Amino acid sequence: MARLKDKTALITGAARGIGQAIATVFHAEGATVLLTDIRDEEGQAIADQLGERAHYLHLDVGEEADWQAADHYIRQHFGSLQVLVNNAGITGFLEAPGPFDPEQSDLSTWDTVHRVNSTGTMLGCKYGIGLMKTSGGSIINISSRSGIVGIPGAVAYASSKAAVRNHTKSVALYCAEKGYGIRCNSIHPAAIMTPMWDAMLGEGEQRAQIIKNVEAGIPLGKFGEPEDVAYAALYLATDESKYVTGTELHIDGGILAGSEARPE
Repeated sequence: MARLKDKTALITGAARGIGQAIATVFHAEGATVLLTDIRDEEGQAIADQLGERAHYLHLDVGEEADWQAADHYIRQHFGSLQVLVNNAGITGFLEAPGPFDPEQSDLSTWDTVHRVNSTGTMLGCKYGIGLMKTSGGSIINISSRSGIVGIPGAVAYASSKAAVRNHTKSVALYCAEKGYGIRCNSIHPAAIMTPMWDAMLGEGEQRAQIIKNVEAGIPLGKFGEPEDVAYAALYLATDESKYVTGTELHIDGGILAGSEARPE
């Protein structure tokens, strides 16, 4: 199948996890994919592995100059952009000193997490609109279950992902009012097994026990895979979702349908 034939897609945070899965699925469906990340060796290796129609570009989503460079690259090499996936995100557990709770919250940690998750998404939407407004397109923002419910042990992350959720709706309404033909939607994954979980799971027997405990609170009884999110993004990227904008899609094994809305 080629559900994304003749479409160019930029995916942030594409060097691993969900971003890598999205880039791989989009490429398989015929898209020209521009993988971006700050992990240049990993990102370039994935682009090389995908082969023709796959490109890599360094992009720190919190740096506007990097977005300007990406804008120039797209206009020079592809002419336009049809799909943008703002996927890059961090919990802060590996990237900042903490603490992460609301009473002891550290300002530098808060700023670090919001710079990537919320500011990065804002900048992505800004430049995505500029690249798409003459011909239309789809912006897909990766939020989280944590953007819906409170997370006492990760307040910066939860707040930043709530910002992504709300900004998605503002962008959707703005583009509709302007008649740009740009749709903007958010995806809210939860319990998807990616490297982002490593800091919380640990190793060995401890890891196995924590996984067992988390899965006990998931109605479907198991962690999801990055491809589960990638196929949701695929739907929102295609013309099959042409009447869908400003909405949110939960990929969480049923967590938000019940009482186990937040992790242990």
